[in-house]
Amino acid sequence: MTDSDCDVARTGLLIVDLQNDFLDPLGAYGRAGQTAAEIAALPARIKPVADALRARGGWIVSTQFTLVPGKGGEPFISPHLKTLRPFLARGDFAPGAWGHRLVDALQPADLTVEKVAYSAFYMSRLEFALQRAGIDTLLVCGIVTNGGVASTVRDAHVRDFNVKVLSDGCAAFRTDVHDAALADLSSIVSVRSCAEVMQHIKSD
Repeated sequence: MTDSDCDVARTGLLIVDLQNDFLDPLGAYGRAGQTAAEIAALPARIKPVADALRARGGWIVSTQFTLVPGKGGEPFISPHLKTLRPFLARGDFAPGAWGHRLVDALQPADLTVEKVAYSAFYMSRLEFALQRAGIDTLLVCGIVTNGGVASTVRDAHVRDFNVKVLSDGCAAFRTDVHDAALADLSSIVSVRSCAEVMQHIKSD
């Protein structure tokens, strides 16, 4: 689909994993020194897009990585994630906790969906919520470009959503990894800058 096919009222800004535990210095990743300047810059870049979409009747959809608490509050952490992020502990990314929430700069979200894997569609209610809201176009942003963003975009594509990735509204821990992921995604979906998307939202 082209930009001319996009109805703003049926468009959702899909924010992947921009949560306090990822971005705030007091969150799980910040305390462990797992930060990147490009990731920290995302909320300020995305906010004008979110504000413009809200003003035109579009939707803000936050998908939030979740560590589901088990007995005694100990989180279920997959083996590969334990290896990659050994610092994750009880209370991190816990449903309803401060660290689990969308960063303040992008609040409020119209829809909030917990995610437990890279793709926000995996074993979640995201597709149900998008369909009930009448959303058929997704403007995808968030972190990381090669992980949660890429997996969610590919799943949205095979579900026949009209997907546009915000090139400067996503980031990874390394710029070369981000660039490679965008190059791969551009073969299946549209990749646009925040400024380009904003211009279309305002002129629609």
